[in-house]
Amino acid sequence: MNSIRNAARRAAVMGTLVALAACQSAGGLGSILGSVLGGGGGQQLSGTIQVVDTRSQVISINQSNGQNVSVGYDANTRVVYQNQNYPVTSLERGDQVTARIQDAGNGNYYTDSVQVVQPVNGSNGTNNGTSNGNVQSLTGTVRQVNTQNGYFTIDMGNGTLVTVSMPYNPTRADQNRFQSLRNGDNVRFYGVYLNNSRVELRQFY
Repeated sequence: MNSIRNAARRAAVMGTLVALAACQSAGGLGSILGSVLGGGGGQQLSGTIQVVDTRSQVISINQSNGQNVSVGYDANTRVVYQNQNYPVTSLERGDQVTARIQDAGNGNYYTDSVQVVQPVNGSNGTNNGTSNGNVQSLTGTVRQVNTQNGYFTIDMGNGTLVTVSMPYNPTRADQNRFQSLRNGDNVRFYGVYLNNSRVELRQFY
């Protein structure tokens, strides 16, 4: 059964990349990655995250030369930061990463591992909610918890829903608190707004 699931997953990734390649100019995705990988010499791609398309399961990475390269990913793709694993959805625009690229055949490529070199927010696990002027004290009622993808949703009142993502390197106490969250729990924490509806957690209190 595992081999069947793996084959199906690989087929899905290849199908996505075939569609991407058709949209790329100047020879398609294969030729772009061919130059990046040096004709098969090295299989790493370094740059800055531009977009993580969860619907198409594609990561867009901007290289130092300004060129964007899109590669596929699947449920087995690991995001690693400071020796801890995170889901692909933890990646944020602006994160500096090095992705390991695998050849799926027929000129199609995907990444099975993304190493975060420097997160865009500079999170280092030492922020206690007082050293960054953008950190705010927030409260709300838990409406959804997604431990697999590392986030929870809270109602801050008047129907205002905010998605709170875990940082790349939470403390053990924060990780345990997150794992124990249940719908209806009231939570208080320090966080930083990434946009109007998304916050990154700094610390529960």
